[in-house]
Amino acid sequence: MKDPYNALGVSKTASQKEIKSAYRRLAKKLHPDTNQGNEKIAEKFKEISAAYNIIGDEKMRARYDRGEIDVNGQERAAYGFGGGQPGRGGTRAGGSDFFGGGSEDIFSEIFGNFRRGAGRSSPVKGRDKSFAIDITFVEAATGSTRRLTLGEGGRTLDVKIPAGIQDGKQIRLKGQGDPGTAGGAAGDIMINVRIKKHDVFVSEGDNVIVELPVSLPEAVLGAKIPVPTVDGTVNLKIPAGSNTGSTLRLKGKGILKKDGKTRGDQLVKLKVVLPETQDAELQDWVSKWSEQHHYDVRKKFEKYQ
Repeated sequence: MKDPYNALGVSKTASQKEIKSAYRRLAKKLHPDTNQGNEKIAEKFKEISAAYNIIGDEKMRARYDRGEIDVNGQERAAYGFGGGQPGRGGTRAGGSDFFGGGSEDIFSEIFGNFRRGAGRSSPVKGRDKSFAIDITFVEAATGSTRRLTLGEGGRTLDVKIPAGIQDGKQIRLKGQGDPGTAGGAAGDIMINVRIKKHDVFVSEGDNVIVELPVSLPEAVLGAKIPVPTVDGTVNLKIPAGSNTGSTLRLKGKGILKKDGKTRGDQLVKLKVVLPETQDAELQDWVSKWSEQHHYDVRKKFEKYQ
């Protein structure tokens, strides 16, 4: 085995905490349970474990640094000791193999009850995977199904978007992630849902808000106007004498509530809009009308004057 510091990728001045952290990172990456059938990685795993048993133990590290033991944990001849045969099959100064002691404790932390001698490990759940999908406001309000391509040989999944889902929420697909090891369950797929901004609809709790422009004649005389909803277009009756800010309610045309049975409403807020171009005839009529029909629309502002 090469120098244990080089094996773990740390400097000779590294702290015990840094050495432990480096070993944990490499052990997770190189563990045989996650690299089955790869002999090169298995050998590398043995090497880092042997290295950790030398410099992961503070007393053993000090002895190695003083030159009392070699990279295999054997007493050096200069100190008058014999010992086991060097190499991966040898024993370290403490009398146990290279995968006992400190590294075994970390195995228990990382991989459950794994023990090299027994060749067993506890079931390990597979890795979760994350994806993101963009959906429309209507899809979020009424629900839909989206096909998701996972990028693994063209594998696809049909994802059910529940009605009433909110922006930023996650959908979990259990067992669709990476396979587990040692009999462990497969991981999950986590889908982050992003709702696109709509030109007309705005959500307010379970309700859908729509600002509806109406013309001056429609506001004064009343009318039936087509209005978009998440379920399609409906004809809405505008009462005569309606004003900007007046709110009409379409019951049950909102977003599915948490009870999964009832829906909120659509609130239609009216906005009276004058012609974009100047109309001399309209101005003349309004001028004459206002002389006989004065009304105060800012009475509540008088106290601030």
